[in-house]
Amino acid sequence: MSKIGIPRTLAYFVYYPFCKVFFEELGHEVVLSSPTSRAIMDDGVKEAVNDACIPIKIYHGHVLDLANQVDWIFCPRLVSVRKHGEFGTETFCPKFLGLPDMIRLAIDKLPKLLEVRVDLKKGKNELFQVVTQVGTQLGNGIGEIKQAFAKAVKAQKSYSKLLSREIMPHVALEMLEQQTRQPPREAPYDLKIAVVGYPYVIYDAYINAGLLKILEKEGAKVYTQDMLGDKILDRQARTLPKSMFWYFSNRAVYGGLHFMNRQDIDGIIHVTAFACGPDSMVDRLLEIESRRRKFTPYLSITVDEHTGEAGVRTRIEAFLDMLRYRREKNED
Repeated sequence: MSKIGIPRTLAYFVYYPFCKVFFEELGHEVVLSSPTSRAIMDDGVKEAVNDACIPIKIYHGHVLDLANQVDWIFCPRLVSVRKHGEFGTETFCPKFLGLPDMIRLAIDKLPKLLEVRVDLKKGKNELFQVVTQVGTQLGNGIGEIKQAFAKAVKAQKSYSKLLSREIMPHVALEMLEQQTRQPPREAPYDLKIAVVGYPYVIYDAYINAGLLKILEKEGAKVYTQDMLGDKILDRQARTLPKSMFWYFSNRAVYGGLHFMNRQDIDGIIHVTAFACGPDSMVDRLLEIESRRRKFTPYLSITVDEHTGEAGVRTRIEAFLDMLRYRREKNED
């Protein structure tokens, strides 16, 4: 049995149920890094290249947090998870594609990297080929891998169903862990706010300075693009002249456009990471579409390693006050 370390960032918020169940069914122990903290961020900033965005810097910190606890660190090379867009060219950010190389070259005395190329646009059987490579590296047989794969797929589908019930990822993960069907009772709210962006930014409470918790305390129910199925999101692709090249960018754009069409959504917040090239285009596109569709309540919040809770809270409170004033004015 090996200890497999999984950094609690980047793809964790989307694919953790699949990874956890797969490794545990193979008989290995999954070790998560600690939640993002100042120490993890500072360690990551020291090790990462200067021009990296804050999520990549933090990933380095999570790897360092795991380094002395595990036998392997799971660091897949994410290329694509579907064939989408013109010529099927949708892919992940270049830093995702080169992540294993960045980690290997930046950090000394690492445990072994459990590295595999994930390029699912090649065909429907490609995911099984990927997990077979991973299981073989860990010393498991093909029979064990098949069984573990089937259970991992089932766990991921259960996670997706919980998200589709408008349950936040951290709550959905707790429900899967505790095998419960009902989420905790919601706090009272009078506004519905869509928060779009990359999952490793909008769900990491340290990176976004507690934005989701601030919204909840201020009486807003939060919706994100990850609560929407692929069919719902991809309908928005047909309303654009061209999709973007990046998977997470497309999901943020499609989610934003979907929420702009919903009469029950009071406002949209796009959380963007400073120094992220693709995200700067996402932000501009959503701002233009918000004006074109006459959905004016749109707020962009940029985060980096210097972002503080006070600044985020001030902007959120002002945005919500504006929305409430706008609603009261329309009701008069």
